[in-house]
Formats: sequence, structure tokens, C-alpha cells
Amino acid sequence: MKGWIFTTQSEPSYETKRLIECFKDEGIECFFVHPNNVDIFIDKDDRKSVLVENEYTTIPDFVIPRVGSATTYYQKAVFRHLERMGVLFINGSDAIDNVKDKLYTMQILAQNNVPHPKTMLVKNPVDSNYVSKNIGFPIVVKSLSGTHGKGVYLAENKRNFEQLVEMMEQFNDRFNIILQEFVEDSHGKDLRIIVVGGKVIGAMKRESKDGDFRANVTRGGGAKPVELDEQMEYLALESTKILGLDIGGVDLLYDGDGYKICEVNSSPGFNGMEKYTEIRVAEQIVTYVKYKIGYNENNRDEEKF
Repeated sequence: MKGWIFTTQSEPSYETKRLIECFKDEGIECFFVHPNNVDIFIDKDDRKSVLVENEYTTIPDFVIPRVGSATTYYQKAVFRHLERMGVLFINGSDAIDNVKDKLYTMQILAQNNVPHPKTMLVKNPVDSNYVSKNIGFPIVVKSLSGTHGKGVYLAENKRNFEQLVEMMEQFNDRFNIILQEFVEDSHGKDLRIIVVGGKVIGAMKRESKDGDFRANVTRGGGAKPVELDEQMEYLALESTKILGLDIGGVDLLYDGDGYKICEVNSSPGFNGMEKYTEIRVAEQIVTYVKYKIGYNENNRDEEKF
């Protein structure tokens, strides 16, 4: 059995290293591949349609894409080509599409009555009075894609917002951005829940340490384990199910006595989860992949290669 982990990083991340180590412990060959180093041919002879670094290669049994919101058209084409050949993807290309664009994610969740912050798409020029009337200030400003809190800003008031827009115009005067209501109850704190194979495997509360409204551990925040309640579990499972994710990182905002979905990620980091809790996320993912491969093994075309 052989697997690939798709990553665009020049060196494997903590998550990629952990997964490769865990697969090795199970006797499964797995290594990381940059999807841009994969070339594909559309040919009736599928056995010679995939090259890695200019060399024909046998396809893997499974692929775990860890590219997330940065996935390009080229990379998605590679994913779909391999999927068409019967390679198991965890997550699949359609699911990655559902969460790559933050606005599209919110549209899908809204269609399914999943609670989320009031969200608005705007293009430049932006009418700050219109924004004030429809959402109000403070307001969260987000790029359409991004992870680890990057491309996310808080405009405390109308003037701050206008200054932020003015700065953005210096780089791109045709920008599109997402505006979301600021959920005051969740200032500097949120919940990260990781779902694997339709089960919640871990949850933690994240808190910023320097007054930042963002609570990402990758931005210096701290975290601690948290006991799931029914609503947390429901929102995590329901959102990943709706979006078609095998593996998902669900970020929840505190909102009064309940919660709202902030974001859902298809390649969540789990360094923090493993550091601050006793949960071994990588082992859980490997167990799930083994289950899926075992389920699909009898249906695979043995003469493919």
C-alpha cells in the first residue's frame, strides 16, 4: 500500500511528518509530493498518464491533500485526474472546493440553516455607510481565502474601516473582500474541533495572549482541552457532513448561550491539538485511512498497473 501527502511546502510541516511517521509504523509507504511537480496526460492508457518530477510513476492507493485554501486550478486538475483513476482522496476535490472559498462555505452553511456570523461580500469601491447600516461596527474583514488568521482584520469603527480599505487599494484597486459581524462574546477566544470520518476526535479552547481578537495558536495564542457539549458536537459534525469533508477543522465562535461557525478547514493544523491535549490526531487519521482503503480494496481494479 502506498500513499502521498500533497503539500506545497518546501519542507514537510509538523502535520506531514507526523502522518508519514504513523503510516510507517503501520507498514504503509507514504511520502510528501508537491502537486506542482505532478504532470498529467489525458490518454486512454491511464497507466502512463501520471509523472512526478518528469518520471512516470505508479499511482498511490490514497492521497491526503494538505494544501487547503491555497489550492490552485492546476492542483485541483491533478486531484481530479487521480480521483478519476480510482485513487482515494481524503479529502476529495469537491469538498476542498466547498471550503477553499470562505464566502462559498458560508453560502452552503446558510442554505442548511447552520448558524454563522452575518456575512457580506463587497467590491471596491466600498460604501462604508452601507456597511454600517447592514452589519455595523466593529466589523471583521477577511480575504476570500487564507488560513492561520492571515488576511483577517478587525475594523473597530467606520474610520478604521475606511483606512483599511484605503490601504488595500494601494495593492489592488479591484479587490473583493468578505465582511462579517464581530461576535463580541468570542473576542480573543474560540473553539477548534477536529472531525475525522464523521467523528469528533478532539476539541480545545483557544485564547489570544496579547489582546488580539484572533485566537489562533499559530499566532501565539494558548489553548486547553474543552469538554464537548451537544451543540458543539452537532455543529462540527453537521458542517463537515454538509461540506463533504472526511477530515475537517471547525472553528466555533462563542455567541451568548450558543455558538456560530467561524470557519471550516479541509487541511487543519493539529500541532496545537496534540500539544495541548492528549489526543493523537495523526494516529486517528491513519486509522481512518486504513479503514477506507480496506473498504475500497475489494473494488479496486487489480489490472490498473
